[in-house]
Amino acid sequence: MLEIISFLSLNFIIGFYLILALQWYSYKFSRIFLHFAKPLWHVYFIFIPYVFFIFSLYINNFLPYLIAFVCCLAYGVYLYKNLDKKLVFTARIKRYFLCLFVFSVVFVNFHYLGLEALICAFVCSFLIEKINQLYFIQKAKKKIFANDDLKIILITASFGKTSIKNFLYELLKEQYICYKTPRSVNTFLGIIKDINENLNPNTQIYIVEAGARKQNDILEITQFLNPQFCIVGEIGLAHLEYFKTRENIRKTKLEALNSKRLEKYFLHSSTLYKDEFYDNFLTQVQASLDGLQFKMKLDNQEYSFYTPLLGAFNAYNLSACIAMSYYLKVDINDIVKNVAKLKPVEHRLEIISKEPKFIIDDGFNGNFKGMSQSYELCKTYQGRRVLVTPGIVEVNEEENIKLCKIINECFDFVIITSEVNSQILNKYIELENIVLKDKTKLVETLANFTKNGDLILFSNDAPSFM
Repeated sequence: MLEIISFLSLNFIIGFYLILALQWYSYKFSRIFLHFAKPLWHVYFIFIPYVFFIFSLYINNFLPYLIAFVCCLAYGVYLYKNLDKKLVFTARIKRYFLCLFVFSVVFVNFHYLGLEALICAFVCSFLIEKINQLYFIQKAKKKIFANDDLKIILITASFGKTSIKNFLYELLKEQYICYKTPRSVNTFLGIIKDINENLNPNTQIYIVEAGARKQNDILEITQFLNPQFCIVGEIGLAHLEYFKTRENIRKTKLEALNSKRLEKYFLHSSTLYKDEFYDNFLTQVQASLDGLQFKMKLDNQEYSFYTPLLGAFNAYNLSACIAMSYYLKVDINDIVKNVAKLKPVEHRLEIISKEPKFIIDDGFNGNFKGMSQSYELCKTYQGRRVLVTPGIVEVNEEENIKLCKIINECFDFVIITSEVNSQILNKYIELENIVLKDKTKLVETLANFTKNGDLILFSNDAPSFM
């Protein structure tokens, strides 16, 4: 009986841990074993339980394993309670646990390695999902090409994709029946799901955000959608950990130009593509805590724009949207009017309050250029300035070192919210700072270390598993 309990508990703890990690990392085993932010967790929840199980099997006494299992389970429950990204029980997750249960029953009375049920559950689960994917891909393709009037705008960049998508939607929605991918949905399968579940048959313009973690990710989306229009925004070092070089990132983003139906594209100068660039039409960009003013040339005529959005980088995001809208025959006066009415994208330089503390939420801004410009913006504030940040994740150390130099010039106090960059930030930040190991203590920390009249900037956000 103890052997059966040990076998079932081993598959449960490793199986639950792996499927949780896979959900965090887009169901890629390569990412959770090569790019996992807390590799020691693999030791706690895979290596230790399995070693104790094999040892107990060898000595034919499962008490040592059960003691180790209870310790790992208790530590796991403690960590799980403090996670900000818990397991979401989607249909896929439910099918996986059903497979795990079935194979655990099958192998419960005969096993040699202890992980037979778990291995079979993952193989079966991934096979089922692959079959499901093929069905839903064909279903989405039929839906896309059944609408002869549908125009697709594909947007990709190292950063700023979601902002460009949301701003463009606001500029086009009065003249066209528009739909955009929700939130930060930007993967091939996420887009497939969105088409099947949310895209209305009478849509005239479908605005699609496309992201990538490896080469050919954008190509896969492009070859499926074959968009008529494309915006390739700024190329930077986001996800450098996966791409290795900036050139690989650039080539991957430019895969968006491989559409068979491409009519027009707008490119940022960082793409280094042999064409005119939308950001070169910008002049006189002025950013303050009251908003953003800039001018832009269209057909050799210059137009002035104002928007309540914060951050000079938003002028560059908007220039792509303005150029695209103008090309689609939206009246320039309507464009100017709607730019002035734009609201910040949630968690992107969003002013939460001005009194008693000036709080700005920039939690979804995770690149050097955007973060550094937001810091320069905060520097203009006449009062104490507090930064809450994990630094930049998934980039090389040099990016965070450069960021620290700007932090030293723009802030008075720093709260570091993740261990992933804590050593680099601690070394190069010359200001008073603290490292917050438990994000659940953030509210308490802010209450203790800030006062009325302070400006507090929440800059980037790293999930608690980083």
